[in-house]
Amino acid sequence: MTAESGTWPKMRVLMIAGVAGKAEAGVAGIVYNLTQQLRKLGHTVTPLFFDDLLPKTRWPRRFRTFEFAAAIAQYVSRVKNDFDVINVHAPFGFLYGFQRRRRGLHAGPPYIMTMHGLEERRNYAMGREAKKGRADYFRWQNRLWQHFYHMRTYRWSFRTADQCIVTNREALLFLQLHYKLPPDRIWFIPNGVGPEFFHHRSSSENSIPRLLFVGTWIDHKGIYPLAEAFAQLSLLIPGLRLTIAGCTETEETVRRHFSHLIQSSLEVHPFVSREDMPALYASHDIFILPSLVEGMPLVLLEAMASGLAVVTTESSGMTDVVEDGHDGLLTIPGDATSLVLAITKLCQNSQLRRQLGNAAQEKMKRFSWARFATRHEAVFNRATGLSLMVLGDEVLRINAKLEDKTRQADVNVRI
Repeated sequence: MTAESGTWPKMRVLMIAGVAGKAEAGVAGIVYNLTQQLRKLGHTVTPLFFDDLLPKTRWPRRFRTFEFAAAIAQYVSRVKNDFDVINVHAPFGFLYGFQRRRRGLHAGPPYIMTMHGLEERRNYAMGREAKKGRADYFRWQNRLWQHFYHMRTYRWSFRTADQCIVTNREALLFLQLHYKLPPDRIWFIPNGVGPEFFHHRSSSENSIPRLLFVGTWIDHKGIYPLAEAFAQLSLLIPGLRLTIAGCTETEETVRRHFSHLIQSSLEVHPFVSREDMPALYASHDIFILPSLVEGMPLVLLEAMASGLAVVTTESSGMTDVVEDGHDGLLTIPGDATSLVLAITKLCQNSQLRRQLGNAAQEKMKRFSWARFATRHEAVFNRATGLSLMVLGDEVLRINAKLEDKTRQADVNVRI
């Protein structure tokens, strides 16, 4: 922040995420929204995704993390003079981070890591699910690979970073307490929600509430307890319907998780465009996100902004957003009975649905992308050392003012 203008100098930011550049995807959606808001602040932002840097892969799929990390390091070495900061979403920045540790500024600009979710939480949650036979991607081979390979790349990604951004407080506290990262190197910045999701919600007192799940159809999203819970709910509340959207799997794959007796109560949309998402939320009454592990899920923020009554789990970034009984209901992770009780409570009480939905929508007014872009801006400047220089200048100005007041006081006393 300059003393004259009160604004940060403009930066050239390179933002890299190891996902496909589709706005419908969670991480890509975050990158696009932050890019837009940082540009409004006057910064030059270049977003790059997996296919941009690695259009053709050569290594075996299991080593894709290393291959993409190498592509990032090579790319930055070529363009290092074109950018002031490099923001890489975990775990793909570690090779560049090692170069920075070894060569300093000669390797390139400061490296800021962004991490969505905590891998230790995933290991804990999916380990419990594996004992129940409900962990499709956490069998013993996956667990070995997670321990000896995947966890190391994540640790390297934040240990080599100049600054770290996490999207939930659980990750902030764990990295500080377990990995001993100093408080001035790690920052909690929530995700935001766009204004297009805010709208007035009409009452649905005389109709059976419509349930909605949005997300990838994968084990850690809590799909097994969701299927079990909906089977029980269908018996308790005849006519209840569940929409599953944005699952990225075929409709047939999703339907296989449900009994043939309730197939007619399901509606499956494997893909929903970003433009159609606000209308999707508006046409439902209760949003269900039974995830076992997340960072801070965009779909939860969008549902709350839409005024939906939400039911989610007491885990990860969900607890940073939902206050149980005030703007949503929290359930036990992986527990179908807990889901049934919460959803039944909402189905039977339209006034509670409206109360929770209104409170959720009001809270989401504080979760704007513009607000959190300014916090990213501050972390980026801190990585360059600018914020420390500004703080030092400010301290000098304050001290000078205090000295002037002290001298004036001394003169007044002598008079």
